[in-house]
Amino acid sequence: MQPLVQAVKASVPARPRALPRPDVVPGGPGDDVHADGLGGTAVAAERRRGRGAGVNPTARFEPTSATAFDDGWGSADDLPPLKTTVQVERARTIVTRNDSPDISFDRSINPYRGCEHGCAYCFARPTHAYMGLSPGLDFETKLFVKPNAAELLERELGAPSYQPRTIAMGTNTDPYQPIEREHRITRAVLEVLAKTGHPVGIVTKSALVTRDIDILAPMAERGLAKVAISVTTLDRRTARAMEPRAASPEKRLEAIRQLAAAGIPTGVMVAPVVPVVTDSEIERILDAAAAAGATEAGYVLLRLPLEVSEIFRDFLLRAFPDRFRHVMNVLRAMRGGKDYDAEWGKRMRGTGPYAWQIGRRFEIAAKRLGLNKTRARLTTEHFRKPANGGVQLSLF
Repeated sequence: MQPLVQAVKASVPARPRALPRPDVVPGGPGDDVHADGLGGTAVAAERRRGRGAGVNPTARFEPTSATAFDDGWGSADDLPPLKTTVQVERARTIVTRNDSPDISFDRSINPYRGCEHGCAYCFARPTHAYMGLSPGLDFETKLFVKPNAAELLERELGAPSYQPRTIAMGTNTDPYQPIEREHRITRAVLEVLAKTGHPVGIVTKSALVTRDIDILAPMAERGLAKVAISVTTLDRRTARAMEPRAASPEKRLEAIRQLAAAGIPTGVMVAPVVPVVTDSEIERILDAAAAAGATEAGYVLLRLPLEVSEIFRDFLLRAFPDRFRHVMNVLRAMRGGKDYDAEWGKRMRGTGPYAWQIGRRFEIAAKRLGLNKTRARLTTEHFRKPANGGVQLSLF
């Protein structure tokens, strides 16, 4: 028996949120819904075990919102655990362009949509709303794979007007999330890039990237590849809570070691820096990464655009109820009093004394360790368009 579902028109004003109650732990004694008053979007702990989000809010573009609640017969207790499902997305293009002035690339490739790593803070979650799905649990359980990615890439690189510049991977979904083991879309894309001599920069939280050293190492010798491993925390328990299906901190450091040993320019991204939760680890993360062979480093302050704010606040109340108010107060102090400020030039670093302190600590530690002393520059001089001018795709 399914729980009752109540559909509410989006135009109807929502009930005011309950004030956060740090004394009540969601899922524990005294918790009748969720400690932050999210109520109907909350999902029982047993159903979402191993997931980062605890809620599944309705996508913002939907005309109605649905609130699930138990009808008194205990039917909600009978629902099965959430499983990962994968759907095929037949994309028409694979290279995404951007003109953002505060990032270092103007094009990227996302072999997948959604990410099973389930990071509670992931700024890419709101993109699932474009599929009519929730940025919450749907983002990490209802995934899309683009099996024709390599074919599309070869066609786009072969276009007469195409001019090569470094392609970024890992910008909106992790290219080495768990389903890559089976689908191998990222590897197929790298094979096309290697064949055409096209530069690529990869950011990932997964140790699976070491599987492709046989492609990346020869590319790196020609100045065509570099990799950055994202390390948020060195604490296993914190990492497991925030990034439940990503590689452990130890495995990420080992990945840095293997990549660097293979001659691949390797960096570490301290991202995101979560105030009051992980910001005390900046120096330790840089120390460990440098010892493993990283030569470059960067950091990004926690970003909470759109639905991510609700999802992350729910996570804080479940994982760190005693720090909830402190974390949000410090974060808002760096975001002009808001959960998030999307202004270019500020969204990655924040403003104010606390943000300034984080930046100076990072710079001092990086300089002490010799990180960023030199940066690997990728080249386009080896690029050759596909011999057949790109694959002509069928209309049917």
